[in-house]
Amino acid sequence: MIISFKDLEVYKEAYDLAIIVNKNVNKLPLFEKNDLGSQLRRASKSVPSNIAEGWAKRQFEKQFKLHLNSAIGLCNEMEVHLSMTRDLGFWKKDFCDSLIKRYILLGGKIVNLQKNRKTY
Repeated sequence: MIISFKDLEVYKEAYDLAIIVNKNVNKLPLFEKNDLGSQLRRASKSVPSNIAEGWAKRQFEKQFKLHLNSAIGLCNEMEVHLSMTRDLGFWKKDFCDSLIKRYILLGGKIVNLQKNRKTY
């Protein structure tokens, strides 16, 4: 049973990913911590935030879709930042690839939540 946004699978996955990303930002070179690190922190934290805000406004279809569309866009943004982090050699390839795969799957699950909002 879903009582709050915290019960949503997409929220749990987005939150877990944000924690993983934020714990690893300190492994970036000093010159990237304020640039790429800031982008990684901001975008990763915004995915679960947008899911939570969208869920609160789910009775208003436009608002619900707006926030979930933002979360989907942020998943895409994370793919770019993680690819850059990998390709610049800042984090291990396998680690980045696994996070990218999880963000791709998460984006698809958010699309499904959008389409099936009336069942919740």
